[in-house]
Amino acid sequence: MWAVDGLYYLGIEEKRGTEEATGVDRRVWEVMGKIEAKKLKKFLNIQGNDIPSMMKALQYSGWALDLEDKEVIVEENRGIIRNVKCRVQNTRISKGLVEFGCKPVRWEFLKSFVKEFSPDIIVNCNVCPPDDHPSDLWCEWEFVIKRK
Repeated sequence: MWAVDGLYYLGIEEKRGTEEATGVDRRVWEVMGKIEAKKLKKFLNIQGNDIPSMMKALQYSGWALDLEDKEVIVEENRGIIRNVKCRVQNTRISKGLVEFGCKPVRWEFLKSFVKEFSPDIIVNCNVCPPDDHPSDLWCEWEFVIKRK
């Protein structure tokens, strides 16, 4: 899945530029978030609509499984997932390409993913390219319950 994602992205980027490629990628991953959440809830027989249930499913998503070195924190009312070593970004850099500003793409995926569990769970991006980030952290996403 990730090889196809990367190849179609690079193809669009080459022909139409980074902005257009990112726009297509964002829309694709927004839909994928919803699809994956529904399928994982059913496959894993997850009945809950809380953060621990959502985090359990998220860890089996195509996005999270592809993270080379991730850190996951799951609490009753808060979850965090950190991408410490990003294969996609490191591959781009090794090929002489610039960092991919993946924040809008990942954010759409994660928002649609958590919405399948509860409209009360919100996603906060603490850091993700194109944001400046430390060398030992590519992105960090936090999931919390919306304050009423």
